Amino acid sequence: MNIKVVRKVFTDESTIGELSMNGEFFCYTLEDVIRTGAKVYGKTAIPKGKYEVIINYSNKFKQLMPLLLSVPNFEGIRIHIGNKSEDSHGCLLLGEVKGVNFIGQSKVAYGKFMAKLKTAGKSEKIFIEIV
Repeated sequence: MNIKVVRKVFTDESTIGELSMNGEFFCYTLEDVIRTGAKVYGKTAIPKGKYEVIINYSNKFKQLMPLLLSVPNFEGIRIHIGNKSEDSHGCLLLGEVKGVNFIGQSKVAYGKFMAKLKTAGKSEKIFIEIV
C-alpha cells in the first residue's frame, strides 16, 4: 500500500496536508511546523521522504498504532488522533475536516485509516511518502 501526504497549508502553528491511499484522497493531516534549521523536540514536522509504516504496540498510547520507520533524527513517529499541533508532538494527525490550524473528526478518520492499514498489512508492505 502506498500512502502519500501532500502538504498544502503552512502557518506559524501547523502544517495541514491531504493524505491519499493508493492515489485516492482519504483525509486531511495536521503536523507541527516545518523547520529548516534545528529540530525542536516534539514541535517539528516529519522530514520529507518515503518511510515504511508498521503497526506495533505503543507503550505511550497502550494500543496497536502505525509507526514510521527510519525517520532521520526522529524516533517514535506515529500516526494518531488529534486536532491541533499541541496534540501532534512531532507525529501525523488525521481528520475528516479542516480549519485554520485545526482538523476535526479525527477519531472517525483514524478508525477508517487503521481498518485499511490492518487489511493491507496482511498481504503487503505499507509505505508513506511525505512531500
